[in-house]
Amino acid sequence: MFIRVDSVRPLEGYSLRLGFSDGTIRDIDLSGELYGEVFEPLKYPQFFRSVAVNPETGTIEWPNGADFAPEFLHEHGTPVHQVA
Repeated sequence: MFIRVDSVRPLEGYSLRLGFSDGTIRDIDLSGELYGEVFEPLKYPQFFRSVAVNPETGTIEWPNGADFAPEFLHEHGTPVHQVA
């Protein structure tokens, strides 16, 4: 089964709350992943918060084209336990 990101919500700092196609919700801190030319603009908090889900690719993306593989996000995210 291919995992896809269905929703994204910015949290504090460089953290995101992600909803995945397998029904899980995970928080991930990307502060340690923002290196390299394409990720440099993401160090600006306002730009980081402009993240959105690209429905064609099934992952998160920023206006400059920076993205992360959904498998990476799922594997490195911390599961969030939702109260029903």
